[in-house]
Amino acid sequence: MAMEIELTAPNGRRWMQPLGLFINNEFVASSNGQTITSVNPTTEEDICSVYAATTDDVDKAVAAAKKAFRDPSWRQLSGTERGALMYTLADLVAEHAETLATIEALDNGKPYSVALKENVPEVINVLRYYAGYADKNFGQTIDVGPAKFAYTIKEPIGVCGQIIPWNYPLDMAAWKLGPALCCGNTVVLKLAEQTPLSMLYVAKLIKQAGFPPGVINILNGYGREAGAALVQHPDVDKIAFTGSTATGKEVMKMAAATMKNITLETGGKSPLLVFPDADLELATTWAHWGIMSNQGQICTATSRILVHESIYDAFLERFKAKVREVSVLGDPFDENTFQGPQVTRAQYERVLSYIESGKQEGATIALGGEPAPQKGKGFFVAPTVFTNVKPHMKIFREEIFGPCVAIVAFQTEEEAIQMANDTTYGLGAAVFTKDLVRAHRVAKEIEAGMVWINSSNDSDFRVPFGGVKQSGIGRELGEAGLAPYCNIKAVHINMAA
Repeated sequence: MAMEIELTAPNGRRWMQPLGLFINNEFVASSNGQTITSVNPTTEEDICSVYAATTDDVDKAVAAAKKAFRDPSWRQLSGTERGALMYTLADLVAEHAETLATIEALDNGKPYSVALKENVPEVINVLRYYAGYADKNFGQTIDVGPAKFAYTIKEPIGVCGQIIPWNYPLDMAAWKLGPALCCGNTVVLKLAEQTPLSMLYVAKLIKQAGFPPGVINILNGYGREAGAALVQHPDVDKIAFTGSTATGKEVMKMAAATMKNITLETGGKSPLLVFPDADLELATTWAHWGIMSNQGQICTATSRILVHESIYDAFLERFKAKVREVSVLGDPFDENTFQGPQVTRAQYERVLSYIESGKQEGATIALGGEPAPQKGKGFFVAPTVFTNVKPHMKIFREEIFGPCVAIVAFQTEEEAIQMANDTTYGLGAAVFTKDLVRAHRVAKEIEAGMVWINSSNDSDFRVPFGGVKQSGIGRELGEAGLAPYCNIKAVHINMAA
């Protein structure tokens, strides 16, 4: 199999798609020739096959990253010089934005317009943000009295194994590469087996930007093989993982053998609270975005909407109207499309199984609740609204990761907070009220890493992102995103020597 293939998307754009493993700035075949086939979720047709890393290939990538970490071509760069490389990469991503958005729409199924206007700009913004920090991430001098001079140095951790999910392939890669490179680490990035194509294209830009060989290595591969090998590798100093809580727990177990530094961003079942004084149009607009954008495939999706009983019926009718108006299903390359297909057949069937579970447990489907193929094809699910939901139901407790929302009534603020916190997760939450005293009070009481007041899921690359409870460990983005990629070394000097 060749190392690249020419592809043409429905929008007419053509490009040369890399197919190999990116190790030491070169695309190479897997050690045994094994491949993964990437499927277009809109048409259910094969796009192409890419090489899939074996344990031996992970060894090669880690060895390349370890060598690069010690090589003067990377280790002796100043923070300013590292930042310059990152700025160059950001500029190249901007230059190739339309191609990257095309690949994302084809391989992932998200609307092209969203990929172009939101996902690619996120990559550019994150890279530039951390490029700016590369020469500003310094230590401290600490006054311990005249007999001693004490100071700290922030040092890179070493080889970072990074595992990203399929819902935001470009964004999640940037969230991890940005701070890791800023701090001077080297990287082995394991792509989601379902959506490898966009970041393989970025690999070409990494080489073009001038990063030394081995600084960034990008592997396609199955989680159970390449992912597990990366997590357990003795020469990998840190693991950063974004994905399901169940897989995150396995990552923790595997990383424990070598006591790796870990950052985990895992699942969520985020609540959105609507109080009686809320602006209903604002609340329905953001509540719709918070669960139905990105086909509902969002870890922070506000998938449990808790509405005060006095406005429940009014909110429900407005919400259903908003879904009918905005959630236009269709081809990702159609400019009118809001919702594309679920990413794979497996995910499509998982979402449908939760809808069936909701029915069996006695919930009412107020809208949607069925497959919605376009021209007889594709992994499309109609946006689904559940009512008459009880807190013990699976659709209230478990992460569906699709365009499905449960809307539940509450009577008091205390009951709303109790219901919001009645979950093993703690990633995001949203609160709608005009009473800012209540907004701050409720935000403090909700057990979540992030709370949006009068909005939902409008995260920002300058603001820390992460959860509590079983939604993860550590933070990404913002200045806080640097901490997981540095070791702090303390130096003590005896001034009386």
